[in-house]
Amino acid sequence: MGSGTADAAAKKRRKQKSQLQPKSSIHKSKVKDKKKKPSKNNEEKKEFETTAAATTVGKRESGVIQRPTASQQLSFFIDQYQSANRVQLSSLELDSLKETCIVEQGQSPAQNTTDNLDEHVKVAFGSSWKKVLCEKHILEGQVDPGNPALLVISSSALRSLDLLRELRSLTKDCHAAKLFSKHMKIEEQVSILKNRVNIASGTPSRIKKLIDIEALGLSRLAVIVFDMHTDVKGYSLFTLPQVRFDIVPFQ
Repeated sequence: MGSGTADAAAKKRRKQKSQLQPKSSIHKSKVKDKKKKPSKNNEEKKEFETTAAATTVGKRESGVIQRPTASQQLSFFIDQYQSANRVQLSSLELDSLKETCIVEQGQSPAQNTTDNLDEHVKVAFGSSWKKVLCEKHILEGQVDPGNPALLVISSSALRSLDLLRELRSLTKDCHAAKLFSKHMKIEEQVSILKNRVNIASGTPSRIKKLIDIEALGLSRLAVIVFDMHTDVKGYSLFTLPQVRFDIVPFQ
């Protein structure tokens, strides 16, 4: 009897102990199972993300990016100018704007023109690009100081610097001139322009001022790059109030 009573008491204690144990492990298992079960929304999202990724890869593997032709670039330029200034160019004015004024960008694997701007510039200058853009010595009667062959015009100092970074391969021997007002005094720029300058990049207002004081010359200028990048507010070189009127002399 004593043994049977003891066994019954032990069995009762084990049952009570089991009932008192926390059930966290059971909840965890349920949560885990719930996570494993994909919802319809998650399945749709995953399918969308996979499709987007495949589309991106497809674009990269499809070959070269089709660039706008000279004619398309010219039409874009005229449309942007007329829209920004709310004017309609006359037939006489339009006759002076030819496709030959626009550089053909050609085809390139890069998705953004500025990703390989240096290569586009080389194409624009042809076989003489190295002599024109990389030499650093002044040649009397041929290359005067302060007369760039390439002028890049942007709406801000930051954009000017961004584009100069894309031209670094061309400015190792003859440094580019930074022609904007942010953190740069005009006296410093006048001093820089007393040397040979092949490439210059800046904002319209500072460029115009340097031309007005005859520190910056245009006699050697062969190519102008208008940076038509739009900022977060949707403004571009032709529409930004602070610079749109200063750009007129270059158009």
